[in-house]
Amino acid sequence: MDDLLHGFNRPCVMDCKMGVRTYLEDELTKLESNQELRPDMYAKMVKVDANEPTAEEHAARAITKPRYMQFREKSSSTATLGFRIEGLKNSEGGCCGVDFKTCKDYTSVEKAFQHFTQVDSHTIAQYLHRLKDLRETLQASAFFGKHEVIGSSLLFVHDDTKASVWMIDFGKTRHLEGGHVISHDKAWERGNHEDGYLIGLTSIINIFENLLVTANEN
Repeated sequence: MDDLLHGFNRPCVMDCKMGVRTYLEDELTKLESNQELRPDMYAKMVKVDANEPTAEEHAARAITKPRYMQFREKSSSTATLGFRIEGLKNSEGGCCGVDFKTCKDYTSVEKAFQHFTQVDSHTIAQYLHRLKDLRETLQASAFFGKHEVIGSSLLFVHDDTKASVWMIDFGKTRHLEGGHVISHDKAWERGNHEDGYLIGLTSIINIFENLLVTANEN
């Protein structure tokens, strides 16, 4: 295993969870067969949005885990942009004060990226080069097309002189049975195994491209 922070001086770090969902299809199916009501899941839901539970759920003060899982995706940019920010820190160890659990619209996410990069053209250009290379490699990869990549992240690291990004966390990556191939850039429907990884990657590239325009204008 490599220490991805090695060689960086007081690095800024950001973790982006990729894809339009963060649970496997068979994981959801198994959980749906168990309709246990969870007060802890209800508490997590109302902490984010007290208006989300139905009247029945409010009365029970509990929801099922699948209900919470799908709510969590819908409440973040996972559903709208194909990725969400899991965590972010600058060189001083601080973050941008954004609640990433409910950060779902493009403008809010872009502001977090602005904070992360300080709209520095050198940093942004390095990230863009790496991200575009990654997208080209994944689009051409037969291996990638035969695997469902769930819960994986892109780890962004930069300091004052260099920047790079890596794919990490493959605990839920699964080989697709029966010769099934996915594109990673289509909407998920139950049974198609699409994960939306490339949807998220393209969204991130678009954000960095817009930031680079802003940086060059300034």
